[in-house]
Amino acid sequence: MKIALLSDIHSNVYALDAVIKSAKKQSVDLMANLGDILYGPIAPKSTYELLMEHEFVTISGNQDRDIYDATAEQIDANPTLQFILNDLGSEPIDWMKSLPFDKQLNDDVYFCHGTPTSDLIYLLEEVSEGYPQVRPEKEIVSLLEGQSTSLICCGHTHMPRAITLSSGQTIVNPGSVGLPAYKDDEPIAHSMENFSNHASYSIVEKVKDQWQVQHIKVPYDFERAANDCKKRNRNDWAHFLTTGRKL
Repeated sequence: MKIALLSDIHSNVYALDAVIKSAKKQSVDLMANLGDILYGPIAPKSTYELLMEHEFVTISGNQDRDIYDATAEQIDANPTLQFILNDLGSEPIDWMKSLPFDKQLNDDVYFCHGTPTSDLIYLLEEVSEGYPQVRPEKEIVSLLEGQSTSLICCGHTHMPRAITLSSGQTIVNPGSVGLPAYKDDEPIAHSMENFSNHASYSIVEKVKDQWQVQHIKVPYDFERAANDCKKRNRNDWAHFLTTGRKL
């Protein structure tokens, strides 16, 4: 089976369209969407509509929950969230609510957004220095909570990465389709930067009992996405999209 892994689309329909077209050219058997799908100041409803035109195995991410679990107080304080909710309407929100937390695709392949038990924790990286560094294997194994599948696919960090544990397990993060950099204050202040304005996804394929991984960077019209952000007073997102760097 040849799988296209997508994650962290963040309402960027322009990047998503480019990635889908690229994946189709690779003759993949399956496309997987690892969460954080519609949260963003770009095009939430159009992103949902494009996804519905294609077959995906989809799980939820933390910022999908942020949309449908938002309190009235949180919505009032967040113009971006107000835009997202107004743009989406009820059908996409009901769809997000129906998505599973994780997915055991088969005996060989497991999908999660963060870790098998939390969509808020980075599986492969720690950020104590303010930027991502690969965790020691002992920490990664502990976060897996006994998940022993040979291929584990995660997202959340927006950083393309593939590692092999001493157990022989492969863990792949395809990076972000729609947001190549960001800043966050949790668990401490840190930044994620890819230094590229390309959309990211990965293709995984089992070859002679080993997982072959391709990280693919796709050019797209990032300026259209950045302009949408500027219309919604999110110049920070416009900078992230244009440069792949922190402010």
